[in-house]
Amino acid sequence: MIEVTKLNGTKFLINSNLIGMVEETPDTVLTLTDGRKVIVKESRLEVKNLIKTTRQEYFQKGNMV
Repeated sequence: MIEVTKLNGTKFLINSNLIGMVEETPDTVLTLTDGRKVIVKESRLEVKNLIKTTRQEYFQKGNMV
């Protein structure tokens, strides 16, 4: 799960495995695997780094699925 921020300032957690695409148009739009879209304040690069860091932490702990 990664924490991101809606445009109204509300923070929420989202399962990064459900993110199918991240676009900057110029707002950052997360398109989920079920087709829903969420606009967040974080940049595309920030979202990418959040996902990368979360996955690295997960696998360093030996939690392989």
